[in-house]
Amino acid sequence: MKLLFKMLLTAIAVVILAQLLPGVHVDGYLAAIVVAIVLGLLKIFVRPLLIFFTLPITIMTLGLFLFVINAFIILLADKLVGGFAVDGFWYALLFSLLLSFFQSVLYSLLKEEKRK
Repeated sequence: MKLLFKMLLTAIAVVILAQLLPGVHVDGYLAAIVVAIVLGLLKIFVRPLLIFFTLPITIMTLGLFLFVINAFIILLADKLVGGFAVDGFWYALLFSLLLSFFQSVLYSLLKEEKRK
């Protein structure tokens, strides 16, 4: 159930960011839900491979290359999902940064308090 809420919150964040950023376009709520699902799957399956193969450059840049990997994941989702478009690498980078921020804020709403 929590996973479903996280997907819906990510979809809401995608819609909000598409309204804020001029280089990101989403055709509707259904497309935003599909984008949230595809981004989740890409982060599970593709991102670890990219991190593994780019480990030397990630270490040399002290982890900053992970932002480039996240932007690449956004661009890959752009190619896979019809109804979702990102105009370029810089918009993808900004979108990934803002999406991570929005997700951390929205996911904190789902955090359950631990009982003592």
